[in-house]
Amino acid sequence: MKKIWLEHYPNKVASKISELNFESIVDLVDHASEKYSKQVAFHNLNSNMSYSETSKYSKRFSSYLRNELNISKESNIAIMLPNLLSFPISFLGSLRTGAKVINLNPLLTSRELRDILVDSQADTIIVLDRFLNVLEQILTDTKIKNVIVCKPYDLLSIVMKPIVKMVLFFKKQTRNHNKKYILFTELINYKKESLEVTIKRDDIALLQYTGGTTGGSKAALLSHKNLVANVQQLESWVDSIICEGEEVVITALPLYHIFSLTVNFLYFFKIGAKNILITNPRDIKNFIKVLEKNRFTVITAVNTLFNLLLTSSKFKKINFNSLKFSVGGGMAVLESTSKKWKKFTGCEITQGYGLTETSPIVTVNPVDEGFNGSIGLPLPSTDISIRDEEDKELDINEPGELCVKGPQVMTSYWNKPEETKNAFTKDGYFKTGDIAKIRDNGYIEIVDRKKDMIISSGFNVYPNEIEEYVSNYEGVHECGVVGKPDSNRGEMIILYVVKDKENLSESDIAEFCKKGLTIYKQPKKIIFIDEIPKNNVGKILRRKLRDL
Repeated sequence: MKKIWLEHYPNKVASKISELNFESIVDLVDHASEKYSKQVAFHNLNSNMSYSETSKYSKRFSSYLRNELNISKESNIAIMLPNLLSFPISFLGSLRTGAKVINLNPLLTSRELRDILVDSQADTIIVLDRFLNVLEQILTDTKIKNVIVCKPYDLLSIVMKPIVKMVLFFKKQTRNHNKKYILFTELINYKKESLEVTIKRDDIALLQYTGGTTGGSKAALLSHKNLVANVQQLESWVDSIICEGEEVVITALPLYHIFSLTVNFLYFFKIGAKNILITNPRDIKNFIKVLEKNRFTVITAVNTLFNLLLTSSKFKKINFNSLKFSVGGGMAVLESTSKKWKKFTGCEITQGYGLTETSPIVTVNPVDEGFNGSIGLPLPSTDISIRDEEDKELDINEPGELCVKGPQVMTSYWNKPEETKNAFTKDGYFKTGDIAKIRDNGYIEIVDRKKDMIISSGFNVYPNEIEEYVSNYEGVHECGVVGKPDSNRGEMIILYVVKDKENLSESDIAEFCKKGLTIYKQPKKIIFIDEIPKNNVGKILRRKLRDL
């Protein structure tokens, strides 16, 4: 297929990126830490951490892991933290050892956490103290040998640390931990050095988990090359409007999410930005106070969060003169949201598209263009192909499966050779599972989703996992899950249940879901029906469920 999208590239954006500037994420971080050493790298809870401090603490963290815990390239380290100053230190410190990092959502239930820890064979976990109770329920089922415990006030300023401690005390959110656990403060105060590890481009940096179509989680193996390449691709796209060392980015999306990790953390660290970490964006009152205090130039969010901010009268009074662009990631941005955002901020929401398996960015709109209903143009060095069921390439305006090839595409799935094989075409394109078409002007438009995946509040949710879990509840004969468009969440999860116990209620099932499913996987509507529509081989006909 002719790459017609190149004809519509913004000025000065090349069709391909140059040779990669860095061998690894560690090299990228060291370069930025030296270049912007005295500038603020991260800001959280009224506390700053400079680029030089980020480098210093991550090196101490790495030395402890290597010298005291014998962490090596063969190790797998899980990180279960929200957006706190301890996240970048834990993440970079772990990568410096050459180990593979597993990013975990802190809101995982014990069942979900066990599945990932067992599958990943993680031997070390870094966790916030308030989530220890979830970990401890399943710890003996895993191979975890080292538990490193972080506190919310770790790395805060001498003024903020006692204040946060006091707040936690009065909220009764403090807890004593097992003496066998290691405190995060031990690692960042560690003074014994260790030799640096040589990390190559093809070394795996992340086991980044995504949902599986058969219900279980699977991890995309993302190399240092994948991540460095995606940072460089993004940099070439926005270079004309970015001022190195001067940007201030709002990071409300969790850093354990691949979009926030690559875009907000790695890219903005590389260009010397001040990164304002929002620990709890649902606390809209305090979130807006942070926005009022900082003349931010970039904000990234999901459609849900943009909408939430727009409900606040105080948000609408903020001075947005410094705002250069806003980025919608994780889920589709709705036209109604985009129009409201432009009205109050004077800034467009730039929409793109990506997946965990692609590090994540595949396509993005030019940042100065308004809402056009597309996911934009492929990034430099990214090739796309629209294929039919027989793997035949389709032409312009013909809908088919969107397939991707580029330096940001994963190497494989962790320990899943068959799924890896099925995920790629014979000529090496990754099959996204999304139905798309290329417009006459080269812009890509998502038409439908081939897979049954639901995107709820920016997170991938697979119906089979919910169905498998709910079907174990006494009184449930069978069940089916679908997503319906929702102006706030992107898609609402609807659970249809056939019961064999008359007194089974919606509240019974809802309570059961709360115990075993992360909040964004919990059905928002539970409907009892007489029969789940299925085909002649017993597969659920989700299209018919959606039509009910």
